[in-house]
Amino acid sequence: MPSYSAPIDDTLFILNDVLKYERFNNLPGFADASPDIVEAVLREAGRVAEEVFFPLNQVGDQEGCIRHDDGSVTTPKGFKEAFSQYKEGGWMGLGFDPEYGGQGLPYVLHTAVSEYLSSANMAFAMYPGLTQGAMAAIHVHGTDEQKQTYLPKMVEGIWTGTMNLTEPHCGTDLGLLRTKAVPQGDGTFKITGQKIFISAGEHDMSDNIIHLVLARIEGAPEGVKGISLFIVPKFAINEDGSVGDTNGVSCGSIEEKMGIHGNSTCVMNYDDAVGTLVGEEHKGLKAMFIMMNEARLGVGLQGLAISEIAYQNAVIYAKDRIQGRSLSGVKHADKKADPIIVHPDVRRNLMTIRSFNEAGRAFILWAALKSDVAHRSEDKEEAALSEEMMGLLTPVIKGVLTDKGFEHTVMAQQMYGGHGYIEEWGMSQYVRDARIAMIYEGANGIQALDLVGRKLGMNGGRGVQAFFKEVGDFCQDNREDENLAFFTKHLKKGLNDLQSATMWFVQNAMAKPDNAGAGSHDYMHMFGLVALGYMWALQTKAAQEKLAEGTGDKQYFDNKIATSRFFFDRVMPETSAHLARISTGADSMMAIPEDAF
Repeated sequence: MPSYSAPIDDTLFILNDVLKYERFNNLPGFADASPDIVEAVLREAGRVAEEVFFPLNQVGDQEGCIRHDDGSVTTPKGFKEAFSQYKEGGWMGLGFDPEYGGQGLPYVLHTAVSEYLSSANMAFAMYPGLTQGAMAAIHVHGTDEQKQTYLPKMVEGIWTGTMNLTEPHCGTDLGLLRTKAVPQGDGTFKITGQKIFISAGEHDMSDNIIHLVLARIEGAPEGVKGISLFIVPKFAINEDGSVGDTNGVSCGSIEEKMGIHGNSTCVMNYDDAVGTLVGEEHKGLKAMFIMMNEARLGVGLQGLAISEIAYQNAVIYAKDRIQGRSLSGVKHADKKADPIIVHPDVRRNLMTIRSFNEAGRAFILWAALKSDVAHRSEDKEEAALSEEMMGLLTPVIKGVLTDKGFEHTVMAQQMYGGHGYIEEWGMSQYVRDARIAMIYEGANGIQALDLVGRKLGMNGGRGVQAFFKEVGDFCQDNREDENLAFFTKHLKKGLNDLQSATMWFVQNAMAKPDNAGAGSHDYMHMFGLVALGYMWALQTKAAQEKLAEGTGDKQYFDNKIATSRFFFDRVMPETSAHLARISTGADSMMAIPEDAF
């Protein structure tokens, strides 16, 4: 019943005309990503998403994964064959280092492809997504031997990867973890403990699963300062690189979840499993954060991706379902009633989702370009500033895009009326699947605290000041353009509210930290509104330029400008409400004693 069409033309408009990614041809990999290559990659990725991933989405939801008595796990029907197609297409290494078999194409292109795959089948796309995160951590912090042992086969998709952080008694507070690592005197460690909520922890789609596991070496300090990171393969690796015996790693059970049933979320037991240290002893969080930050960006992308597919199906239903007549007069006299898309409240829902999706797509691609600059530019100052900007944006992308992604799946479900509550229509799956993205990789309240408590002040606030300057400069540079006056006026108002909230924290949160905690959620969403507004201003300017040139699809560009106007009319004013709430501080929030709840 549901359907999906990859938004390729919108991606191309953002890359080519809004972000003008060809400006970055001086960076490694970009010269190989000519416009025709980029379009060819996106169109093939769209085909894979629509024809390979999407048909298995409801299958995965209905069948789920099955754990057998020996601890092995079978994925839903068709998953193994689909993963083989993904692997054979070379998608795993699209943006990875060519030294280990990757194609070395820009991360921004990898990001665009990932949106399509996550929209089509979020649970399935998590298998390669986690592998790519593990590859990144090994690439940055692994030894040469570890890189040569693991990366080529992970890039090829022969082996997959996971990240193992959470334990039954501790989630975000990793300083409480109990998994232990005992040195063996030969450079290896025996790992013992239990990890929970391990996505893709066990499955039947690869020859080996490479687990990255946080553990505490015997005698290490308590708290986060005593945590180390280890590579623990499901099967031991022989000297010739082949897969050997089992390695004391087993799936104890599969979690019974609300959604993403097609992904095997496992309880993983480590019983004297042999592992090797990644990076330095007691500095495992630093190494794992490479993977965690990639995962957080990927989760933010999931919020956008599931909002997009929910929107597409809500539009189809709203055009087809007839009910009532338009308030302004009959629109479809040939029918007994008008389709519900004529009604303003239906349009409110659809336009709200659409305005988020198109700005969110630009936002995450813009951020991915920052990542490319951070990791590929030879200009150390430029790279460092982009890295700081990425650090600042990561909690915003993760928190805002997943909060809104879930909210919008619910809005899309509402368009169906009672049919939205019936499983065969598919909308309830999108609601259920979207819900986890607000929780894992650091619940969104933690993301907001991270933004306000750590990211704003890093390096003297250089990252946030760079963001303020970029948005402010755009408003200043375009203030004489009458066609942009409406948009820059509202963007500047949102930026002013964000700057006022930032200053309020500076003046009121140092002496009273609860003020920062009380306002962090509002601040994160205010930041997100300004970032999305900036993306709409950029898109509006590009669309107006295309209209002036007389090139391209006029209706498409007219629709861009109309959607942008809706965003600034109906969504951007929320910055004022966020600022008002932030400015009240924590007093009323914390007034009731604990025992009164």
